[in-house]
Amino acid sequence: MSEQPTSRARAHCRSSRTAAAALAVAAVAVAGLAGCGSDDTTVADPSTSSAPTSAAATTSAEATATSGGSTARVPVYFVGKTPAGPALFQEYAEVPAADPLGGAVAALEAGSPTDPDYTSSYSSESFGKVTYDAAKGFTVELTDPKLADRGNRSKKAATVAAQQLVYTLEAVQGVKKKPVTVVAGGRPTTFYGFDTRTGLKPAGQLGVLALVNVLSPQEGGSLSGKAAVSGLASSPEGTVPWTLKDSTGKVVRKGTATAEGWMDGLYPWKTTVDVSGLPSGTYTFTASTDDPSGGTEGYGPTRDTKTVTVG
Repeated sequence: MSEQPTSRARAHCRSSRTAAAALAVAAVAVAGLAGCGSDDTTVADPSTSSAPTSAAATTSAEATATSGGSTARVPVYFVGKTPAGPALFQEYAEVPAADPLGGAVAALEAGSPTDPDYTSSYSSESFGKVTYDAAKGFTVELTDPKLADRGNRSKKAATVAAQQLVYTLEAVQGVKKKPVTVVAGGRPTTFYGFDTRTGLKPAGQLGVLALVNVLSPQEGGSLSGKAAVSGLASSPEGTVPWTLKDSTGKVVRKGTATAEGWMDGLYPWKTTVDVSGLPSGTYTFTASTDDPSGGTEGYGPTRDTKTVTVG
């Protein structure tokens, strides 16, 4: 495929919050990285090694975009807090259908995720042109020189920051293990201290992704009747406990979902939450990883919460 340049119509991206197309997406498929702690030694350098693709990766996600009208709904990744340190959470953004890559990057720059628990590693005018070539991968123009260096970040934090871009581009394009080269002045440059001359590779899921992620509903969504809720997780034995709390913090529904796997990556999970009979109002849905040790081992459970409406 020939190189496909993308425009950077930020204003259009931000104003295009109208009806969009459907996009069936889970997470980008990459493999498990041993260790998920905040110690620098547990994080592989994505500029020098590409994580192998595991069975978990190939079953957990394929990204296939379909669009209609002027906008498309695409997956983007933001940074959130977990007991083990910063990690990536996925949500969706409405972007120009004619330029989904540029629109997704603009969404990262805008730093306005739907979920207020998330943040972005980037700011306005961090990047310029974004292109994709099937043989060469992605090329991203860096316009903020401060992003070339790691600064005072730990290697873990720098890796997550760099991988926010990598995971987003691959999810939007619907490809796996395609390198991302960051350039300045037409030449490859460092990105958060990582050498991109041979392209940044996707780091393993267990090293950079939050171990549980609610994908549906999104923040601000609604539940009615017997509502379907779904996401991704890597939790002991595939167990994903969940609760639904009312505005006073009272648990009004709870249960357990079972993911399709857990040891070597994130796997899909889904459950049904019966909200029939609940008063109309605002509720909080929380999914978490299981903690068989009761807090005596490891970092404790990772959680993802979504504020939803019922009724």
